[in-house]
Amino acid sequence: MDKRPTRAAIAVDGPAGAGKSTVARQLADALGFLYLDTGAMYRALAYKALRQGTDLRDEEALALLLGDTAIDLYPAPGGKVRVILDGHDVTDDLRTPEVNASVAQVAGFASVRSDMVARQRELAHHGGVVMDGRDIGTFVLPHAEVKFFLTASLDARADRRYRELVRMGFDVSRDRIREEIEHRDLLDSSRPYAPLSKAEDAILIDTTDMEVEEVVAHMLDLCRQRLA
Repeated sequence: MDKRPTRAAIAVDGPAGAGKSTVARQLADALGFLYLDTGAMYRALAYKALRQGTDLRDEEALALLLGDTAIDLYPAPGGKVRVILDGHDVTDDLRTPEVNASVAQVAGFASVRSDMVARQRELAHHGGVVMDGRDIGTFVLPHAEVKFFLTASLDARADRRYRELVRMGFDVSRDRIREEIEHRDLLDSSRPYAPLSKAEDAILIDTTDMEVEEVVAHMLDLCRQRLA
């Protein structure tokens, strides 16, 4: 079991499209903490597997691929994070429809998650971090000083992902994205190893009708109360 960090750790969990990455990044920036995007780590592996033609249904092959893969997260201006895969910056390649459709499959295998969790705990070892994902408060950092679970309606989440991809220049279908997110929810919540679930001590925030700035301000107030 991992020990409590010497500085505070904040866990942000929730389903796809709930706004975790956006608000966690801004929260970390406001607190002067390091933002760690665990989803980007799984996306990096999915991206590499797709590039190399690895069978996404083959757990052993994916685990072997991960064992030979270096994934580094580096802070960037504005609280953002650059993802370096085997020495190459792939940050801008990780939000494509192809990766979106593949990452749940890759992230669902126990051997893959076990390796990733060890890496994530090492990154958070010294505290002073905001880490987002789907099993942070329940599994990766169960002793995090503050835990949040963000959610939103399926339609709101699909619309956010649709607008994100359109801004990136992709020709996508909102209905198709809604189906993919619904499928991702099912995979994430039903996987046998570290499924997506709300930690008992996590603060639930429904972001359906909230602006990003409103969510961040609310979380920041709660963090300052808890960490005072």
